[in-house]
Amino acid sequence: MKHTLSVLVEDEAGVLTRIAGLFARRGFNIESLAVGPAEQMGVSRITMVVPGDEDSIEQLTKQLYKLINVLKVQDITQTPCVERELMLIKVNATAERRAEVIELAQVFRARIVDISEETLTIEVVGDPGKMVAIMQMLNKFGVREVARTGKIALIRESGVNTEYLKALEAKMSI
Repeated sequence: MKHTLSVLVEDEAGVLTRIAGLFARRGFNIESLAVGPAEQMGVSRITMVVPGDEDSIEQLTKQLYKLINVLKVQDITQTPCVERELMLIKVNATAERRAEVIELAQVFRARIVDISEETLTIEVVGDPGKMVAIMQMLNKFGVREVARTGKIALIRESGVNTEYLKALEAKMSI
């Protein structure tokens, strides 16, 4: 199972290297990694997605707390969260197919950020599921390049689980 970890660290040189080293020594692969300033000056938030079972993630969390500069570690996998990712996709878009690609981008509320005679570059922001869906739709045009930021997430203070609400809505519409 993939786990999403939110880690608050002191914003100092070498912190990310120590965390990556810890993961490497224990044979964990980091599938997604996003780092940036947090709400407090001098603190950064690291959001990472790592595969593993509950026990191994718990051990990893304990090891993270032993590192200097680590302030807080949360496994937010089962917690209602707002999750977002940014992706840039460069896709083939000849004059004949350009309108179709633009229409598809509009369906996903994506933006065209660059255009050439042969390609369109599309900016997509959303949850990881949206990224997979638009990639599947754009593959038929020929994807030339992709750049993704990795997932960022914050816990929903409302506690509302949007996945639960989507499932409930689907049941009610049947």
